[in-house]
Amino acid sequence: MKYSIHNIGPKDTSQGHVEIGDAVRRSREAVGYSVDDLALTCGLTCAEIIGIELGADADPGRLRRIAAALRVPTSTFALK
Repeated sequence: MKYSIHNIGPKDTSQGHVEIGDAVRRSREAVGYSVDDLALTCGLTCAEIIGIELGADADPGRLRRIAAALRVPTSTFALK
């Protein structure tokens, strides 16, 4: 099954997590990765990535794995 941002409903999140999620999504799209591509590359599940993009709390280890897979600095996902 292909996952998309429309398969999973948003959860109650704080604005900071949403900003990080937006940065993850923008970075993923900038390199031309689908959620499936990123999941394969970083070893997370599609549901985990979609959750992060929607603003779910993401631990620093997961963000480091995503940053490495996308070849961006981890600071890309820092709160602004």
